[in-house]
Amino acid sequence: MHAHQNYNLLLVVLSYVIAVLGSFTALQLAVGIPNAQTSRQRWMSVLAAGAVMGVGAIWAMHFIAMLACDTGMAVTYNLPRTALSALIAFGACSLGLAVAGSAIFSWSKLVVAGVCMGLGVAGMHYLGMAAMMMGADLSYDVSLVAVSVVIAIVASIAALWLAFNLRGPLQMLGSALVMGVAVCGMHYTGMAAVIFEDNGGQVPANFASGLRGNNLGMSIFVVAVAMLLIVLAVNYLRQQRRSQLSI
Repeated sequence: MHAHQNYNLLLVVLSYVIAVLGSFTALQLAVGIPNAQTSRQRWMSVLAAGAVMGVGAIWAMHFIAMLACDTGMAVTYNLPRTALSALIAFGACSLGLAVAGSAIFSWSKLVVAGVCMGLGVAGMHYLGMAAMMMGADLSYDVSLVAVSVVIAIVASIAALWLAFNLRGPLQMLGSALVMGVAVCGMHYTGMAAVIFEDNGGQVPANFASGLRGNNLGMSIFVVAVAMLLIVLAVNYLRQQRRSQLSI
């Protein structure tokens, strides 16, 4: 018997909000990549923007949206796989930013970086799905999986182009709103691709030790928002300090 997916509307909305806030913060940090005066400064900017985009925007959105999904079965999450999925998102976004932001901008370089980043984001999503522990077997609609991967790649190319071609706060906000739609589009397409087949309640042996909690989605949202706001505040203060020193 197939389990139907129902969604907690509040968590769905919060997943979009965190994707937008994370994307906006990452775009703010990405400005420092082409403006870096030393190799160390450049890599610090790449890793900071990669962490915010990969973990603060994409992974946090993904996990909150996963928790928004209710199949009518008890679910816990394998901690090592969940942590690895976050690491993959961080690595993929950092790699994409490093490639796209190196030397002179070119479309071929942007596409290569976007493909790498998109495949990493898709890998993060499906590894995160594999981290689910429940009394069901998972299978996938291959055509929808392919669509979700294409969305991830296109969204990544768009994100990288925006990161290196926009500077105004309002432009970045508009771009972040669009990126939020793209990131959520990839995730929910991937969720539409999965089929939960009830296996009679045979859960994995380590089911009880997995991540769980009635308020886990809300907790992740609050922590992620707090961290992103701190990053935005620190980045703003640094920009103000640099402006004063340049006068």
